[in-house]
Amino acid sequence: MAAYHHVSPRAGGHSGVVTPVSFELFPPRTDAAALALGRTIDKLAEADPAFISVTYGAGGSSRERSLTVLRYILEHTAVEPMAHLTCVGSSHAEANSLVRQFLDAGITSFLALRGDPPSGVTGPAELGDLGSAAELVQLIHRVQEEREPFSQKRVPGASQGSRIARRRRPERVAVAAFPNGHPRARGSSADVDSLLAKQVAGATLAITQLFFHADDYLGFVDRARTAGVTIDIVPGLMPATTPTRLARIAELTGEEIPAELEIALEVEPSEEGQHEIGVDYIARVAAEVLAGGAPGLHLYTFNQHRAVLGVLERLGRMPAVAGR
Repeated sequence: MAAYHHVSPRAGGHSGVVTPVSFELFPPRTDAAALALGRTIDKLAEADPAFISVTYGAGGSSRERSLTVLRYILEHTAVEPMAHLTCVGSSHAEANSLVRQFLDAGITSFLALRGDPPSGVTGPAELGDLGSAAELVQLIHRVQEEREPFSQKRVPGASQGSRIARRRRPERVAVAAFPNGHPRARGSSADVDSLLAKQVAGATLAITQLFFHADDYLGFVDRARTAGVTIDIVPGLMPATTPTRLARIAELTGEEIPAELEIALEVEPSEEGQHEIGVDYIARVAAEVLAGGAPGLHLYTFNQHRAVLGVLERLGRMPAVAGR
């Protein structure tokens, strides 16, 4: 399943053709943050996203909080929740158990990541025995295969449309892509080769690391298609609405910050003006990648809805609402 769209919406939905969109959240660290995140999720659901993904801390440090957020999305919205899974610090047995836990909770979409090691961890023994995101993709499919009742598995000779021929599989098994290269990649072609390996392992969708220039994404997609990658590659974007947020993005990702955006945010004295600058910049990048053939948008929210919904408003994806 390659397409970036609603697979099995449970209620509602927009009519007509709209730009597919998805969002990323991280688990809250306090009760007050959890209450605020609930409101954010409710507002994001108004955009009728294909899914909302929830990050997962290094070494499983936020497992229960992640699952709580995923369950909220599942139970209180019509949006498909997507669970992040990481290889680092996890054994095959631990990853197998975690995938089963998510599936038992009704979570059937996953973002399989290699992940970063916890602070101070460098030895191979501490990093776990899952060597790559491609191995994790295979494990997700294998666990689902093992959980299927015998009556649901494909039986030789069964007609294609019969119930016995149908197999319940994960809705999506997504993976990461790096338009400007992963920090640990060896050479410019390594990221494309890695994405192709993830596709072969069973990935159905790729979501990119964030970037600030449309050509970064479009050039990467061209290289990936030439190499044989056929799954949808969705651009990941994040509006930076303050100089502090922009600096934090640079610190976390290693991406080169556009000088014009950095200067504009620094010289604008008002918070509202900075907000408009950050939203407008990413809306322009989004419009360029969509015009270049991007199948949709994945927006990193930093657990706040106003900026990402502002991007969608500028793209005509949803109506403007004062005080959103």
